[in-house]
Amino acid sequence: MYKTFFKPLLDFLLAFFGCVVLSPIFLLITITLFVSNKGNPFFFQTRPGKNARLFKIIKFKTMNDQRDVNGNLLPDSERLTGIGKFIRKTSLDEIPQLLNVLRLDMSLIGPRPLLPAYLKLYTEDQNQRHLVRPGITGLAQVKGRNLISWNKKFEYDVWYVKNVSFMLDVKIFWWTVLKVVKSEGVNMANMATTEPYNGKN
Repeated sequence: MYKTFFKPLLDFLLAFFGCVVLSPIFLLITITLFVSNKGNPFFFQTRPGKNARLFKIIKFKTMNDQRDVNGNLLPDSERLTGIGKFIRKTSLDEIPQLLNVLRLDMSLIGPRPLLPAYLKLYTEDQNQRHLVRPGITGLAQVKGRNLISWNKKFEYDVWYVKNVSFMLDVKIFWWTVLKVVKSEGVNMANMATTEPYNGKN
């Protein structure tokens, strides 16, 4: 009952409340990034959701679009702006995803939505992460975020799918708050983001 009815209802109500309460911060960051990024404060990207259905995820844009002499984007670590680094460290870049929750593309708690290119790389067991809506935060994020291996992340994701409960979601939410306050596990060593998944690690 919780997984199919109360969880989606709570997601919607809490996301709506979060949008109202955080609207001043949302507006301030939007204006700041509009100036910093020269007109583009948001980042949109296609991600697979429940049952691998594709949707557009929205986040605050923390990297610029600078390219090298050949027209290729510079490495993430070089494109991460000063304000973007702060926003990512404090996880404020995730706030716009409340809109994805209101659209029922995402949940507050669940496996993080990854890139569509990874779909063909998952094992049958790992693919179970798509049996629920992806989350803004999840078990893998509070257990190590970008500092643990991909396989360990997927283990946590699948375990969550098989054990979804109200109390588990409450614990993950509380652990997430602690992680954000401590700024733990945001980036891998010398990288702005975690390394791409290649189906092996």
